[in-house]
Amino acid sequence: MPADLADDTARHDEAALRDDTAPRDRTAGHDGGAVLHSDVEELLDALDADRGREALVHRDRRITAGELVDAVHRLAHVLDDRVEPGRVVALLAGNTPEAVVARLAVTLLGAGITQPHEGLSAAATARIVADVEAPLVLADADAAPTAEPVLALVDGVPVLWLGAHDGGTDLLEAAATASAAPVRGRARPHDVEQIRHTGGTTGHPKGITYTFDHHRRGAEMRRRAGGFGAGGTGGRLLVATPVAHVGGAMADRALADGGTVVLQDVFEPGAFLAAIERERITHTFLLPPLIYRLLDHPDLDRTDLSSLRSLVYGGAPANPRRIAEALRRIGPVFTQFYGQTEAGGISVLTPEEHRDPALLGPVGRPIPTTTIAIRDPEGHDVAPGTRGELWVRTGMEMDGYWKQPELSAATVVDGWVRTGDVARQDAGGYLHLLDRVKDMIVVVGGHVYTSELEDLLMEHPAVRQAAVFGVPDEDGTETVHAAVVTDGSGPAVDELTGLVADRAGAMYVPATVEFVERIPLTGIGKTDKKRLRAELAGHPR
Repeated sequence: MPADLADDTARHDEAALRDDTAPRDRTAGHDGGAVLHSDVEELLDALDADRGREALVHRDRRITAGELVDAVHRLAHVLDDRVEPGRVVALLAGNTPEAVVARLAVTLLGAGITQPHEGLSAAATARIVADVEAPLVLADADAAPTAEPVLALVDGVPVLWLGAHDGGTDLLEAAATASAAPVRGRARPHDVEQIRHTGGTTGHPKGITYTFDHHRRGAEMRRRAGGFGAGGTGGRLLVATPVAHVGGAMADRALADGGTVVLQDVFEPGAFLAAIERERITHTFLLPPLIYRLLDHPDLDRTDLSSLRSLVYGGAPANPRRIAEALRRIGPVFTQFYGQTEAGGISVLTPEEHRDPALLGPVGRPIPTTTIAIRDPEGHDVAPGTRGELWVRTGMEMDGYWKQPELSAATVVDGWVRTGDVARQDAGGYLHLLDRVKDMIVVVGGHVYTSELEDLLMEHPAVRQAAVFGVPDEDGTETVHAAVVTDGSGPAVDELTGLVADRAGAMYVPATVEFVERIPLTGIGKTDKKRLRAELAGHPR
């Protein structure tokens, strides 16, 4: 920790003028050196108030709230002279208690954290470490097989290990004998608390930046919106998607609300179902493709799911037929949440609305604190009910893309976030997502909306999942390709192409339909269309 906070603040402010991490106009004029009581301290206060309760479960370990608080403070003491406010530390870790402790300790000291998603290539992860100018890499020994190839590509950055590792400093060993006395938080409003990177399905990951002030605003907007209609996150939360994504934010809220978080290393449907029954799970989150894998697993109908009260889903398009199947087989516990990392919360389809089969297509109605507009490419509002690009005002928008001011300015325009989603709003106020602007397939005669075609293919009773993507042609248009997973009873290719031709017309008919055993997913559970394009169409990623 620098002796002179004022000098450090001046250095930070000078750096802010050079890149996109500078505070925006709405916060200009505030004292950038002031220290606030951050969301991290609020979480630690909540844990400390009930030290005996079970906070984290991972494999065969059960960690109390008091043990978690002490672990954070011990590690913060060890990192005290290595971590400075205003810098961003890279964390290479999976869904482990050590990852949770490290993130909280670093941000308690006023520094930011970036935890690249597992599933990115070693080269992409190394570029992220370089992009954020990390002064330090924390690597979980539990994740050594994936961390080591990354570290081999990182030059000149100190590496400290969370756990024993050959030739490396074991921070946990040092923390075991450190003081557990509370460390006063050093968060300053406009310093970066977190950088999240996109999954890389359409190109090199972009760093989405949040300041400490952003997280406090987000908490206030959630209170004003009534929790986005998703109910409380206390109870027992099962996290099997990366803690670097939505799972981590939900885990923080569950811990702050007095709940217990059960961490699984990866999503595996059999283990996920077993954990719900064994741990009496009440809350969880999944992306739609992972829900489909639950539905297709033989253990589903013989697993006791009676404890489950809320399954929030989002992050990818959801197929109405498969969600209806999930409601029948799992129960009326579903809430669809639509939001973006850049924008925050946008809309919710509540459990009550899931009772109406006609409402399983849209992504709900905007949450009370969100304003939407649907606009043409020139930024003008389209006629009611017409499709266009969705623009939103949420009050929870990002603080910019890391060191990409031009892209930031093109994405956040006068407080409006251009989502890049093609949408329409019906007369009842429900939002219908049709595609990502970048995923629309330009064909001779118009555009093919991939989500619409995927849903159409999945209307066939034998199709369990479908993914549609385009491959560029020499004339500037694209060819439509589809990959489908079936239940083994067929159908023939011409049966599917005939269905599409009859329902949507010749323009939507895929040039090829490939039957695959499984649709590949990214590290966070989205369909990996780059991989499909490379493997099925022979087009480089």
